[in-house]
Amino acid sequence: MDSWIQMLVTIVCAVIASGGFWSYIQSRRDKKDVRSQMLIGLGHDRVMWLGMKYIERGWITNDEYENLYEYLYKPYEKMGGNGSAKRVMDEVKKLPIRTASYRKEGGDSK
Repeated sequence: MDSWIQMLVTIVCAVIASGGFWSYIQSRRDKKDVRSQMLIGLGHDRVMWLGMKYIERGWITNDEYENLYEYLYKPYEKMGGNGSAKRVMDEVKKLPIRTASYRKEGGDSK
């Protein structure tokens, strides 16, 4: 039985030490990096697009702000997003907050 364990340990060590195994690990790491870059890019695009729409409109609702800030901007920032989206968020933070019923009451139709 000891010889089987010794043979198994030898095989496992040989696989771990082989270049192919480490190439596989590196390719997995590279795919994650590309996925992270894509997520950052998508987050940036969405923060910029929505933020600019709210800035053009001149106001934002609480729900819109929460969705933009909590669910898009904060994760984007934690993943390493850049300063252009931060500048847009800084402008969005300055917008007046209006209730969602403002549209229904005949408010600004932009």
